Amino acid sequence: MGRRFNTAGPCLPAEHYMIPALSRLPEAPGLVDLKAYFVVHAPRQTGKTTALRALAQELTTQGRYAALHFSCEAARAAGDDFGAATLGILQWIKEAARWQLPSELRPPPWPEAPAAALLGTALGAWAEVCPRPLVLFVDEIDALRGESLVSVLAQLRDGYNKRPAPFPWSVVLCGLRDVRDYKAAAGGDVSRLGTSSPFNIKLKSLRLGDFTAGEVTDLYGQHTTDTGQRFAPGAVDHAYELTGGQPWLVNALAQEIVEEIGVPASEPITVEHLDQARERLILARATHLDSLAARLAEPRVRRIIGPLIAGDPLALDPYDDDLSYVRDLGLIAPDPPVRAANPIYREVIVRALSASVQESITADPRSFVRPEGGFDLPKVLSEFAEWWIENGEFLTSRGYYDEAAAQLILMGYLQRAVNGTGVVEREYAVGSGRVDLHLRWPYTARDGTTQVQREGIEIKAWRTGRSNPLQAGLRQLDHYLDRLRLPAGTLAIFDQRRGAPAIDERTALSTTTSPAGRTITILNG
Repeated sequence: MGRRFNTAGPCLPAEHYMIPALSRLPEAPGLVDLKAYFVVHAPRQTGKTTALRALAQELTTQGRYAALHFSCEAARAAGDDFGAATLGILQWIKEAARWQLPSELRPPPWPEAPAAALLGTALGAWAEVCPRPLVLFVDEIDALRGESLVSVLAQLRDGYNKRPAPFPWSVVLCGLRDVRDYKAAAGGDVSRLGTSSPFNIKLKSLRLGDFTAGEVTDLYGQHTTDTGQRFAPGAVDHAYELTGGQPWLVNALAQEIVEEIGVPASEPITVEHLDQARERLILARATHLDSLAARLAEPRVRRIIGPLIAGDPLALDPYDDDLSYVRDLGLIAPDPPVRAANPIYREVIVRALSASVQESITADPRSFVRPEGGFDLPKVLSEFAEWWIENGEFLTSRGYYDEAAAQLILMGYLQRAVNGTGVVEREYAVGSGRVDLHLRWPYTARDGTTQVQREGIEIKAWRTGRSNPLQAGLRQLDHYLDRLRLPAGTLAIFDQRRGAPAIDERTALSTTTSPAGRTITILNG
């Protein structure tokens, strides 16, 4: 069987298309040479384990070090029982060494010691007899919690400080988050994550980045080389645009096309195939996307994602690490401005948060299809206005993502209306003051030709202490419609001021003319 795109577990060179792991952590070998204790962190499903395994193997093969990769994942069940966690870690070290290291580099029988010092004592005994400097890659370190994490980090720090007494030459901790959050995982004060870490000996934190555009081209090119299946002009660039280079998404899109949609190798993979695969992944709630969406309920995540969807400015206190935390999770881009990490995550976030709204909508999506096959947006807006009068106050009073509740509700209603036939693409960013929607509805016209109806919609909120956003919204919508090359559009304005008129008094549909002369439908809610 030939190689394939991998979306589950570490990549194996003989079985999977993959980017050379060592190229993704170019600084790591130099830090090992410096005897450094350092951190590698990255969101889930970005290739951390693949890269660490390859680096450990390379260091051992070169003959200078005894480098071992092992995981703490199974220690999650130990909780605060640091004695059980330590025994488990030592057992996993011994098992990993049996497969990764030649016999002369493997650890001796572990010595006896009190539970609170057993890990440090055992590692010191191994370092003392090992004929090469010992390097440990400790994967899934943030699987440890509470007292177990405190104990492990304290023993590593104590052994580091006692050098040149025998102890590992270099230790690399790898997990989902940067070291500053280990304090929280160990039971520290989450509100003061800027204070001293229980692992304050680390020299550096390395973030494993997403694939570059060139690496996506390389990965997909391996498939072409192996199978002869080409990517049509623009397809690889579109894959990079959709995924932002996120490794799991890059592989998942291609795997969906090749293995699930089943595009024959004799046919090229097109932009349309990628868009189809994107929608299928989102609708299927693939494990990676589902686990990502589950994070949205965390208060620290809500503090960032809520303003992001609403387009509001971020107001963060000094030493507030929530922004860095959400970046470490991979939900938002690693660099300013604050925005969703990629278009697929941008869609997953909104669909996950508006899913309950879609479940509560009883309107039949088929009623929004015109006789000639087009999408009846005026009818959707009219029925939404009636539904909003009945349900809006209740749905926006629940306190869950309240700053973006109205925007999420309208987006959920539209998503339900298009019902998988059409596509709603969204743009939102912190400080933008709006959400922009591009609705695309493909249909077969009566003459047999395929048509795509497109609509441009902007959503704004009228906040307490701010002026009516109508004029600013019309100007912004003109710019958006210029980009889409559309002659008309829709502007929805939700009055969220304290003391606003009753919902049945303010909810209405009207039309106006934009500064550029376009006819604009206004939805006030």
